[in-house]
Amino acid sequence: MSVILCTAGYDHTIRFWEALSGICSRTIQHPDSQVNRLCISPDKRFLAAAGHHTVKLYDIKSTNPNPLLSFEGHTGNITGIAFHCEGKWMVTSSEDGTVKIWETRSGTVQRSYSHGCPVNDVVIHPNQGEIISCDRGGSVRIWDLAENNCSHQLIPEEDVSVSSVTVASDGSTLCAGTNSGSVYVWHLLQYREKTQLMPITHFKAHAQYITRVLLSPDVKHLATCSADHTAKIWEVKDLESMVPAPGQAATSEARPFKLESTLTGHQRWVWDCAFSADSAYLVTACSDHYARLWELHSEQIIRQYNGHHRGLVCVALNDYSEAR
Repeated sequence: MSVILCTAGYDHTIRFWEALSGICSRTIQHPDSQVNRLCISPDKRFLAAAGHHTVKLYDIKSTNPNPLLSFEGHTGNITGIAFHCEGKWMVTSSEDGTVKIWETRSGTVQRSYSHGCPVNDVVIHPNQGEIISCDRGGSVRIWDLAENNCSHQLIPEEDVSVSSVTVASDGSTLCAGTNSGSVYVWHLLQYREKTQLMPITHFKAHAQYITRVLLSPDVKHLATCSADHTAKIWEVKDLESMVPAPGQAATSEARPFKLESTLTGHQRWVWDCAFSADSAYLVTACSDHYARLWELHSEQIIRQYNGHHRGLVCVALNDYSEAR
């Protein structure tokens, strides 16, 4: 299976799709709760589905509808999930105020970090030594796994929830989206084996809540999804040139990312998105029950995935030609 495309949401099912034909090839029941997030392991063997209190791990190549493993330990909705590059561990975020690291073979919690308020999202830095999370209280935190502590805390806007974070595949850039519709951008520098952050810019991307921000694999595009029924694609400029000189503050509206396209046609909130490996296509998941495959240069819907009976809130895509 060279292309794995999965969607899920509030109808308690996980659906696998043939990406090009739009045919649903497999449906897994998820009776315990809605599915909040999906994540495919880098080797394409497993699908992790984050629900109300648990994460369930499914064998992608098997026809067994039951999970191989359940990860239990959160006490609130699980909002974010990501795999280590070799699949040895995964990290989750939850409305229970914690970020947890799990050993994937046993399903046991290795570490737990506290935000003190509901956590909305979590990603793994490409160096695999740091994780980045954001919360409803308005903070972005970087956790140093070697030091086993929080090395940075950023507060883009006082008392404004940070809904989503994304880090560039080359480790150069961190973006965060907020409930005010703004995107904040930092340049990440490695200095004496420690990550340093330089604020670059922030800009108004949407008039309503941002639900997801995602940098493309080639780091040339930023996708933002919103409650305004759109997804937008922004050109990622040469960020090195945008780093302020020592003593200068980050620009606010002066040098935002350039808007490349606005993907219209969604009927409700756009909750999630996933880029293709070549960064030329984007899949979006929407509350209107549909997932859509967009060709970015033409801004056209190439395929619409129809079969869910309630709102879609998450999508996962892996179309890399070989496991990384």
